[in-house]
Amino acid sequence: MRAAIVDQPGSVRVGDVPDPKPGDRQLLIRVGACGICGTDLHIADGHFPPTPYPIVPGHEFAGEVVELGPDVPGDWRVGDRVAVDPSLFCGYCTPCRSGHGNLCANWGATGDTVNGAFAEYVAVPAATCYRMPDEMTWQQGALVEPVSCAVHGVRQIGVEAGERFLVVGAGTMGLLMQQLLQRAGAHVSVVDRNTARLPRAEQLGAAAVAASVTELDERFDAAVDCTGAAPAIEAAFDSLRRGGRLLVFGVAPAEARVSLSPFRIYNDEIKIIGSMAVLHSFGAALDLVATGAVDPDALLTDTLPLEEFPAALDLMRRGTGLKVQIIPGGADA
Repeated sequence: MRAAIVDQPGSVRVGDVPDPKPGDRQLLIRVGACGICGTDLHIADGHFPPTPYPIVPGHEFAGEVVELGPDVPGDWRVGDRVAVDPSLFCGYCTPCRSGHGNLCANWGATGDTVNGAFAEYVAVPAATCYRMPDEMTWQQGALVEPVSCAVHGVRQIGVEAGERFLVVGAGTMGLLMQQLLQRAGAHVSVVDRNTARLPRAEQLGAAAVAASVTELDERFDAAVDCTGAAPAIEAAFDSLRRGGRLLVFGVAPAEARVSLSPFRIYNDEIKIIGSMAVLHSFGAALDLVATGAVDPDALLTDTLPLEEFPAALDLMRRGTGLKVQIIPGGADA
């Protein structure tokens, strides 16, 4: 089959790889759509430490079941349409046993640590698959994973109706976070130095938009960084009122460092919170997309065939558009 391959950091190509076979309790999925996110750029550049090379990336995906492996539990059938949680938790380490599988000591994920869905087919555990409504498109199904990350992030920071939130970054994750926070009753302001993205935040109901935090001249109850950029995290921290909360949601390079005032953290009782991937949030995310509570189509801007995967990465790097997705089987997949 054809697949996108990162042979080593900086070396990306599309080529032939052996067809995957479903193992015990696995399903073989014909990929309908797979989205590109910042983690995929980190993998391509060698800045995501858990990733081994070579690897077929791709962890935001949906597709059709075409084969069942041995001992598949439940009533799965060939032809089922599924969105897939990429999480691969060991189940026996201390974090897993305490309900925090996303912090698994042996953490893995389809497309991050094992071959993923920038390919025609991918084999995944049946336990990570969620049936999609018939009316949900492959592109919408592939957005469930990023929505599930945002759901977990909102749960981490918590929201009270009427709170004033700042979202830093108006890319896909920032706009998803904006929608979920607003649904919870928050007033959300959005900043992004790529000002071409700000009209979409306005269309989705942002209370205010700006190119930088300083332009807003306001203190916030909570701030969410969706960029992973150290200066943006520092600016988000500086925007908080006393007693405020900061959610570090964007994926920063492992070696990145920020400069924050420990006195302010102490004196103002600032809470700094992390949010790592997906945790018991995939089913809720699928429901949010299926019911229209989150508008995925407002974020889907580019779809490319598998052979143009390197060009799709370049689109992401340039910040052109929002969610870029690969359609391995072409427009009719």
